[in-house]
Amino acid sequence: MNCLTIEQLSKTYPGGVKALNDISLKLSNGMFGLLGPNGAGKSSLMRTIAGLQSPDSGRILFNGSTVAPGSVLIKKQLGYLPQDFGVYPRLSAFKLLDHLATLKGITHKAERKEQIGALLQRTNLYTHKDKAVSSFSGGMRQRFGIAQALLGNPQLIIVDEPTAGLDPEERNRFNNLLSEIGEQVIVILSTHLVEDVRNLCTKMAIINNGSLVATGRPDDFISVLNGKIWSKRILKEALLQQSYRAISSHFMAGKLHINIYAEHDPGDGFMPKQADLEDVYFTQLNPELCSCG
Repeated sequence: MNCLTIEQLSKTYPGGVKALNDISLKLSNGMFGLLGPNGAGKSSLMRTIAGLQSPDSGRILFNGSTVAPGSVLIKKQLGYLPQDFGVYPRLSAFKLLDHLATLKGITHKAERKEQIGALLQRTNLYTHKDKAVSSFSGGMRQRFGIAQALLGNPQLIIVDEPTAGLDPEERNRFNNLLSEIGEQVIVILSTHLVEDVRNLCTKMAIINNGSLVATGRPDDFISVLNGKIWSKRILKEALLQQSYRAISSHFMAGKLHINIYAEHDPGDGFMPKQADLEDVYFTQLNPELCSCG
């Protein structure tokens, strides 16, 4: 069983932007969702865990050993799919994986060939192995990204906003692949898409403005909110005029609905709504709207 420990991690960029503020987490094997809006600090945390930048304070340990920027330890144990994954424009999928495997220290040619073939099969890209990765669709490129992240059998895998921009079919295929991988290693899924965390992760954290807002199990968070979320269809004009302290608003079948938090039936036409992870997300980001912060 692997263990990743993050202790009181802080990072401030030039100009005074506090990207990370005293973050502490402990992760073991399985899928862990890191949820937060764009600019919340998710990518900064991922880069720090990956050893691509140093924290100003705090430390990271993997299986009891300190992770330092550029350390051999984390390079051997880490598979990383960043938000923006660049490729060499003319190299085929097989040749690019072969090059990356060499950089990861897999020096034996036969071993590289066997591992690359297995990963291309696993990511459903084997029939495209001789095509340039630059010609791949978005979904194919993300699956290739997972293939390169799995080179060398890493025990810690980080994927940063992996399904942004994918169509529903590719997103489902990619998430199934992630779920399979997460059975044996630590997989950190950093995203602003609540649905991906709900579908894949048994544990999660919400981060906002560089700070850890909440951490726990999605089902436990949802349980706390059950019976306290209320929904109502409302005219846009009324929404602007009334003083509803809405958690969220959305269109359903072309009609505007708002969700609010209330310990008891608020009346005024509101109906009880089964709480979900999106309600958790919005209430945790806006704890002043309810007593759940």
